[in-house]
Amino acid sequence: MSLSLVQSRALLGLEAAPVTVEVHLSNGLPNFFLVGLADTEVKEARERVRSAILTSGLEFPSTRRITVNMAPADLPKDSGRYDLPIALGVLAATGQIDGDALAGHEFAGELSLSGQLRPVRGALATSLALHVAGSTARLVLPPGSAEEAALVPGARVVRARHLLDVVAQFQRGPGSLPSGEGWAVLSSRAPAAAARYPDLADVRGQAGARRALEIAAAGGHSLLMVGPPGAGKSMLAQRFAGLLPPMSVQEALESAAVASLDERFSIAQWAVRPTCAPHHSSSAVALVGGGSPPRPGEISLSHHGVLFLDELPEFPRAALEALREPLETGRITIARAARRCEFPARFQLVAAMNPCPCGWLGSGRSCRCTPEQVARYQGKLSGPLLDRIDLHVEVPALAPAELLDAPAGEPTAAVQARCEAAHARALRRQGHANSALQGEAIDAHAGASLAATGFLRNAAARLGWSGRATHRVLKVARTIADLADSTAVDVEHVAEAAQYRRALH
Repeated sequence: MSLSLVQSRALLGLEAAPVTVEVHLSNGLPNFFLVGLADTEVKEARERVRSAILTSGLEFPSTRRITVNMAPADLPKDSGRYDLPIALGVLAATGQIDGDALAGHEFAGELSLSGQLRPVRGALATSLALHVAGSTARLVLPPGSAEEAALVPGARVVRARHLLDVVAQFQRGPGSLPSGEGWAVLSSRAPAAAARYPDLADVRGQAGARRALEIAAAGGHSLLMVGPPGAGKSMLAQRFAGLLPPMSVQEALESAAVASLDERFSIAQWAVRPTCAPHHSSSAVALVGGGSPPRPGEISLSHHGVLFLDELPEFPRAALEALREPLETGRITIARAARRCEFPARFQLVAAMNPCPCGWLGSGRSCRCTPEQVARYQGKLSGPLLDRIDLHVEVPALAPAELLDAPAGEPTAAVQARCEAAHARALRRQGHANSALQGEAIDAHAGASLAATGFLRNAAARLGWSGRATHRVLKVARTIADLADSTAVDVEHVAEAAQYRRALH
């Protein structure tokens, strides 16, 4: 048979579009053509496939004209994931394997020159996309990629180590595929290891900042910490993920799928909420995603986790302004001339900054900055961005005696239990975290008393809050009430929430 069809997948964001690899052999001048909007990495598959087939002791049709078409033709294809489908297509077209037996299977894998299969990025995202689409195809993947794909419930995944392992199966024709060392059918099962995070007990003092972290974790609120160098802002942020509720299976799958697109996922990190901390020199594309084809940025890699931006005013203005929409919607759309991709970006923002360029304003040490320098430094953060951050808290410098003599702080497990209980109350009441309340749902579920509403109205008028800021204070107050196991939002809850709506100096 001179024509064969092999099924594979192309990654476009978290979508895995089907790709049919068509291989045709014909008489004519010997050549190897690859068509179908293939990137340079895909076109280089010609040499990898040729060498892998020959070194495996199989026959390569070097005297024939080989045409490989990857349909649909207008879909971009990148990476070495098509090496294995192309090689199988060539072998099926030359009659060395049974082409009909390939039906019901989808293949992805990069070939070494010796025929060994190497992992490909996005295996878990591909498996999750198949699961969502209800596909019953069996995925054949290299070691490393297969274990990722098998984390999806109900996934049908086979691990193959070498090209010859795959060839041996399809030389036997259709039917049941036996398991072996080189060809192994993997069971769909997620690991049961408990997630581990740094302990909040390491933080001494800073009762106000610890309380703000607890509120932020319980209600899904964003947080800005302002304080001098060495006060503990980074230490607090690195322990924030441990206060969040445990990840559900669906959340773990979504987070891991995004990480697999950027080759950051490992089985050991299953169900561990990510904490991404990009450097302040990161560009807008690095933060929100982009490129061609589009790749996820730090906000998507922080999905269901924490995005920690240290030295917030030092980030490029364009990068910070790009965060405004994802903070509201939980998604980011990357639009290009030919394609648009949508990535999830439901993260919790934890940011830290110094009060002035030298860092010592209001700390008891001599500040070298002029009022104009302080205003210029703090002015790097736009009002619309600050308006979208729910909690603004000062982290003061600790005196040496307080730092050295203070007992260990409350451990993460105790604080996390309170946060999880408050989060569960919000889920029972409205189905999602308090930070996601919008429109009429705020009035319906906030449950503010008349006295609390009056207090909030007066505070908003005196402090000049915007409508967004006023609603955010009310949502923070709702979280504080949930932590106190209070059905109604009272004056003391609104008063505490208003303290976290500070203005920069």
